[in-house]
Formats: sequence, C-alpha cells, structure tokens
Amino acid sequence: MLNEFKTFIARGNVMDLAVGVIIGAAFSKIVDSVVNDLIMPIVGAIFGGFDFSNYFLPLSSNVNATSLAAAREQGAVFAYGNFLTVLINFLILAWIIFLMVKGVNKLRDSVDRKKIEEKPDAAPPPEDVKLLTEIRDLLKTR
Repeated sequence: MLNEFKTFIARGNVMDLAVGVIIGAAFSKIVDSVVNDLIMPIVGAIFGGFDFSNYFLPLSSNVNATSLAAAREQGAVFAYGNFLTVLINFLILAWIIFLMVKGVNKLRDSVDRKKIEEKPDAAPPPEDVKLLTEIRDLLKTR
C-alpha cells in the first residue's frame, strides 16, 4: 500500500497540482495586498473613510464600537465593508485566472494548429496496390 501511495504521489499530475496550490496561495496574498493596500484606500477615500473594511451596521443595540473587531465582540454586525473587500479580492483573482487560462488556451490552440499544418501527406500506396489499381482501370476501359 505504501508503494502505491508513492506511485500516486510521484505522478506528474499530483505534483503539478501541489505546485499550483502553493503558487495560488502566494498569489492570493499578492491580490490581498493589492486590494487592501491600493484599491480599498481609494474606494474608502471616495466614500469618506480610509478603512473601508471597518464599515458595518450594528444589528444589536449593544453595539456602539467604531471598529469592526470591537463591534463583533459586542454583538451581531452586518460587516458590508469587509464583505466588499473580500468580493473585490475574489473578482480580481478570478479575472487574473481567467486571463491566464485564456492565454494558455490561445497558446495551446496555436500549437495544435502548427501540428495540423505540419502533418505530412498520406504515404503513397504500396506497389501491389498501384498495380491492382492499374489493372482495374484497364479492365474498366474494355
């Protein structure tokens, strides 16, 4: 059973998946930074605040805090600012993945077209087939 597991892990697909997950996790941190450090401050400035992730609506009369973390400790809140930040993160990440997949598909299509264009012509028929074809043609003319 251990050997089967080693064979499974050593397959290229599993290793490719592992590399993809690791790179995806690192890339997600970059997208988080772009959203939190570059985009959300601009959006926050437009809407009158610099920390957009702290926008919330209290759902309990006990909540009177000004930060989201403190408000969550006091009671239920509707954290729409945090949700919008996460939504923007997702949309940016989805857009980048879409562009990457589109690029890979375009590259794959061009490689496939080259393979089709480079496909050699059909091999000439063997001598016996040529001879039989000539005999057939001669018999047709009679």
